[in-house]
This record gives sequence, C-alpha cells and structure tokens, in this order.
Amino acid sequence: MNEFSILCRVIGTLFNRQPQDPLLVPLFTALKEGKLRAQWPLEQDELLQRLEKDSDPQALASDYNALFIGTECRVSPYASQWPQGKPEAEIRAFLSARGMPLSEAPADHFGVLLLAASWLEDHAEADEFQALSELFDEYLMPWCGSFLGKVEAHATTPFYRTLAALSREAIQAMREELAEIEAEQGEDDEEGDDA
Repeated sequence: MNEFSILCRVIGTLFNRQPQDPLLVPLFTALKEGKLRAQWPLEQDELLQRLEKDSDPQALASDYNALFIGTECRVSPYASQWPQGKPEAEIRAFLSARGMPLSEAPADHFGVLLLAASWLEDHAEADEFQALSELFDEYLMPWCGSFLGKVEAHATTPFYRTLAALSREAIQAMREELAEIEAEQGEDDEEGDDA
C-alpha cells in the first residue's frame, strides 16, 4: 500500500466509523503509541501529536455522534447535503463504474469518498490517476473545505478539530501530487507524439 492510499485509508476510516468501533482499536492503539506518526508520509508531526493526546475512543464517542450521526447532527458528512456536493446516486454510479464494491450505506459520505480514493489507488487500472483526479475534483474537493471548516467549528473535542485540520492539509497535498503526476503524464504524451 503506498503513501497516498495510507493517508486516504486512515483519514477515511476515522471519519467513517464511530470511534468505539472495535475495528478501530488497532488504529487508535497505533495512534496512542506514536506508531502512526512514525509511518505518516506527510510532515504533520504537530497535528499527529495533538491527535495522540486526545485519542480515547470512549471520550470521543459523544462528539462523533453529535457531529455526524442522525438528522440533528451538527455537520452532515454527506456530499449530497452540501450545496457544492453531488447527488449520492451520481457518486455511487462513478464508483461502481470503476469496479468498487459498495454496500447499501450512502456512497457520498466523506469517509467513504476517502476510502474510495484508497481503493482506486490500490485497484485501479491504467486510468488510475484520471479516476483519482475525477474523484477529487468532482466529488470531494468542491465541498470538503466547507465540511472540514464546520467540523473544526462544531467539534467539542480537540481530536476532531485536529483531525479536520490534518485532513485539509493531507487532501491538499494529495491533490497537488495528482496534479504533478498529471503534468508528468502530459509531458510524456507530448514526447510520445513528437517521436
């Protein structure tokens, strides 16, 4: 699994699953022990250290639920609920067309979109960067800044405020990496045309 995939998988999982979910025990353990920071591909040590200090899943549960769960949640994690977001059916069709297995859960959840980026990175064919760019440009970037800003504003724990800041930086870094790869591929295509 490459660095891009790791970033998307970790951040996506932290947003997609409630903190007390048993599947998150290894992730929270790695976080508390500083092992996640040791493996983190971006220079975000200060943010990761802040996450480590406030990473008790039981203490985070009520903040997670108030932020993201139910019709009265403070911040909807679903793209379709944001003016700049796309409809869930469109996102589901995009991911299905790329072969991603989807459950009945809404495909437009912020965490699911990051997990989808990880899956595309790990499983996509030759058009991998095109598909990732489309996922970021069409389905994630238009609304994630507003979403993460609201998470920072409405979170009652430092963990989710910090996770929002870390996510914003990581998503921007990943999009810049995709742009560099696209530029390199464009140059390679031009050189191939010249030959």
